[in-house]
Amino acid sequence: MQKARLVYIPFSVNTMTCLMRATSGRSFEPYVGSGMVDEKDRYNWDPAPDFPFTIKLLSFSRRQGERPLTWHDYLELFIPLGSRCRLRVGDSVLNLGRGDVLVMDNLKLHCVLDFPEPQLRAMVIRFLPDFIYSFGSFSIDHLFCLPFYHQIEGQPHVLRRTDAATARVHAALARLLQCYFDKAGLPYSQAGTKVFFLEVLYHIARQVRVSEVLHSEHLRQQRRSVQLRKLFDYTSQHSAERITVDQAAAIAGMSRNYFLDAFKAVTGLTWVQYFNQVRLTNGAHLLSETSLPIAEIAARVGYADQSYFDRRFKERFGRTPLRFRMGAHLESDRRAEFKTKKSKKAMAMFQATCQRDDHSEEDETQKKPCV
Repeated sequence: MQKARLVYIPFSVNTMTCLMRATSGRSFEPYVGSGMVDEKDRYNWDPAPDFPFTIKLLSFSRRQGERPLTWHDYLELFIPLGSRCRLRVGDSVLNLGRGDVLVMDNLKLHCVLDFPEPQLRAMVIRFLPDFIYSFGSFSIDHLFCLPFYHQIEGQPHVLRRTDAATARVHAALARLLQCYFDKAGLPYSQAGTKVFFLEVLYHIARQVRVSEVLHSEHLRQQRRSVQLRKLFDYTSQHSAERITVDQAAAIAGMSRNYFLDAFKAVTGLTWVQYFNQVRLTNGAHLLSETSLPIAEIAARVGYADQSYFDRRFKERFGRTPLRFRMGAHLESDRRAEFKTKKSKKAMAMFQATCQRDDHSEEDETQKKPCV
């Protein structure tokens, strides 16, 4: 039997033009470095717990002076739109052209060095790994994130504008932008955002093809994921309890040392980081969905000391639990107001249609001859 082949439909339009059209008319916010970087040079981003993804249309100015070297926990794509530029990533200096797509090596110190025009416009996509590959996902989803995790010094993952796959990435990015900025279409626009972003990552992963070793690495990753699934299930039910590294390793059926390596390879986090993230995410859900006192929420998710919960929560989400709750309620009120307005508009349209139909029936009745 002949193997099925994946056939790509050739693009009949300039996809870079489509990408530029998708950004035209949208505001580019100035890049801000000061105030966003902590004492460890980490750039802080405050993702929404239920949708840890954002697209930033940024403007870099030569008048800003030297930009700080930073690193970050989240994953990132960087796409210059206006002109070429130079970036420092670790010990390397990269030359990027307009429309090139860089898979950022996020744990290395990096910054935009310079560009020939007075301003550089760029699209920056930020997301957390669990937006793509959460702990309940199929292990195959890990392939989408492989280009971000398998980085080699001096060999950056860059899709050049002239590469065959880049046209498909640009086309997916254009659709992604349209969906992401369609705030009136929530929640379906968020679903569409994820679909088109997965398409972007799919084309990047196929183009990069980190190495032939990936197949065996993927098989190892599958085995690790299967072994750890029992631990993930247990943690979701008992996150308020104290679970040490030794206990976690025992639940997963691994030795301590093997567990530490395997867990970091699968999740990109240490056990302590992951366990705290689960607790804080549960706390965020309770803050958004209930009116329980913050002290009670802290206790429910495993923090006996509310002040410690407040500090850890702010480190994770960039806001105190109180401000987070206020923001969540405000967003909920906005959505409810939008739905109410939409319902009223739909009802008005329905009533208008009914009135037109009534008038039409009266007209038809008047036209009919009397018998």
